Amino acid sequence: MQFNDTNKQVKRDFVLNEDTLKGKWKEMRGEVQKMWGKLTDDELDQTKGDLTALSGIIQQRYGESKEAVQTKLNDYFENFKEGVAKTAEKAKNAVADASENSKQKL
Repeated sequence: MQFNDTNKQVKRDFVLNEDTLKGKWKEMRGEVQKMWGKLTDDELDQTKGDLTALSGIIQQRYGESKEAVQTKLNDYFENFKEGVAKTAEKAKNAVADASENSKQKL
């Protein structure tokens, strides 16, 4: 099978997200189950955050192509990372504001 540029990008993003998934599996597991409601708790437990295993189970249960599943997972993980980044930025700003307020009180 020949990969075009889009498929190469999907494959690269898929690999990069593998570490994200394993590190945040407990947080992300519920969201993955919401996206693919046919997945059982046992199936999700078996993957242990392994993106290749998760992708394979989704392909089997839903009859979707590997590329389609990888694209959906990549989109989800990008949104997750953006949400984490926004939360971190808000926390950073809150700490800075609290520090500034405490300095003003002194």
